[in-house]
Amino acid sequence: MRKGFTTGSCAAAAAKAATYMLLFGQEKHNIEITTPAGVIFNATIVDIKRDEKQVSCAVIKDGGDDPDVTTGAHVVATVSLNEQACEFKVSIDGGEGVGRVNLPGLDQPVGNAAINHVPREMIEKEVTEVCKLLDFNGEVKVVISVPEGRTLAGKTFNPRLGITDGISILGTTGIVEPMSNKALIDTIKVELSQKKALGQKYVAVSPGNYGLQFMKDNFGYDLDASVKCSNFIGQTVDEVCVLGFEGMIITGHIGKLVKVAGGIMNTHSHEADARAELLSAAAIKAGCDLEVAKKILDCLNTEEALQILDKAGLIKETMELILEKILFYLNFRSQGKIQIECILYSNEFGLLAESSDARNMIEYIKNN
Repeated sequence: MRKGFTTGSCAAAAAKAATYMLLFGQEKHNIEITTPAGVIFNATIVDIKRDEKQVSCAVIKDGGDDPDVTTGAHVVATVSLNEQACEFKVSIDGGEGVGRVNLPGLDQPVGNAAINHVPREMIEKEVTEVCKLLDFNGEVKVVISVPEGRTLAGKTFNPRLGITDGISILGTTGIVEPMSNKALIDTIKVELSQKKALGQKYVAVSPGNYGLQFMKDNFGYDLDASVKCSNFIGQTVDEVCVLGFEGMIITGHIGKLVKVAGGIMNTHSHEADARAELLSAAAIKAGCDLEVAKKILDCLNTEEALQILDKAGLIKETMELILEKILFYLNFRSQGKIQIECILYSNEFGLLAESSDARNMIEYIKNN
């Protein structure tokens, strides 16, 4: 299946091209950047608008064979210069059609444009590269906009996450891997088979690399070494059993794994989303009052709910109950054929809960 490029890659390419045109005074219809994954993106530049003070241009998002709602959107970069600045700086903000963060717990703080940290790093890197060619040492102002963004945002979960007025500029690798369900499940099976063939008795599983630094800092474990199960947690458990592993440990952010506490084995938002309800129910069992439970039900993301639980002094008890339910449903799915351990964490609160033998299993996997 054909890969595509993220909105972050498009923004970085457009920003680089606009900076080049502003500094060199020449139109640029193609530009090349290197994505964080090391893949070269040769972008076609469209919608060029130039004057003495600023240049804007766009890259049309191509998500490859991934069914991404942003495919075909124009990711526009408008670049201007502040030559009076005392030192070199790249300032990045969002314009029309790029969302604005209104709730805590996301990649960017409240008030910032919803341009995640990796795309910001990409934009800064590419703009800096051009500026060095002409020894420009002032401030470069970059505004990223997506004219179709407000309309497209209604087809995403941004409104529920507390991101208003547009889409997010995303991407950690710079490339879009096609999200064919069959292809993903086949990939999971291949990765598990490889680890079994290497003689591993236990396997580490995670939905993705979200929490990479947390796992390195707290457990000395590199999530890159785990099998990425994406949203297919139930089918991953099935395959671990079929292949004859003795056990598995799943590590993940509470926002993803809390769904498993309700027996939801495909955690894609299109399949089910009962995060607030599950957290509220667990909080009630942990002893919260009605007002706290209602506040949790009104939360748009799990980090916000954790803040409420923390203020109520119930975060530890609630997370232990959530973990208990996660293990119950995972063990029910496996029919007790394998040992299952779990680690839950969050951006703000770090380690939330871990099962009794989680650390031992992680250590075993690290050393074998």
